[in-house]
Amino acid sequence: MLKKGNIAIDGPAGAGKSTVAKLIAKKLGYLYVDTGAMYRALAWKALQEKFSYQDVKNIIKLAQKTEIVLTKSKHTSAQKVFCDGFDVTEEIRTPEVSEFVSQIAQIPEVREVFLHQQRKFAKDGNVVMDGRDIGSNVLPDAAHKFFLTASLEERTKRRYNELKCKGYNLTMEQIRQDIARRDQLDSKRKAAPLVKALDAVEIDTSNLSPRQVASVIENIIKGESYDL
Repeated sequence: MLKKGNIAIDGPAGAGKSTVAKLIAKKLGYLYVDTGAMYRALAWKALQEKFSYQDVKNIIKLAQKTEIVLTKSKHTSAQKVFCDGFDVTEEIRTPEVSEFVSQIAQIPEVREVFLHQQRKFAKDGNVVMDGRDIGSNVLPDAAHKFFLTASLEERTKRRYNELKCKGYNLTMEQIRQDIARRDQLDSKRKAAPLVKALDAVEIDTSNLSPRQVASVIENIIKGESYDL
């Protein structure tokens, strides 16, 4: 029997959160909310404005006035990300945005702006939301909480393959160092750091496909047996 309610999925970069969350949302007919895309959209906008990491006041103002919309593609049902009316779904996945986004995510005022928006998405229930502080901060009362992990080597390999498919020519070592840096920034920041909620189920995805992880999560929320 499915226990209805919001589903929170947290974890570090490359753990498979977004892919798994999309699969679960599609299977259950829930709304999928990629909170990381919101921070990436703001990072993209800040780069367009040629802001640096140090332009904190301007970045806060930008967060307050920028309209970020998450919606579904009419043709594929995939999530589309719009920033002030522009479709930035692909643009927010570049290495430049990845390098900038963890810096922006450290700003408490920016997180506060997005926190209200994220809770509005979830107020009617039946949302699958992924990020780094969903179970611990955004939706502490979520009916189901999961924390996905994977080895640094496996996450590096996944990111390398993703970027290679998009035409980027970065080395495995460059990507490994970037992910390690993001792990450090995300877990050490003062405002809502990346942590596993006390009541979250931890799943190591290193040796599992996204569909296998989604199946485990589905079984858990249905109260059925599962193997890890």
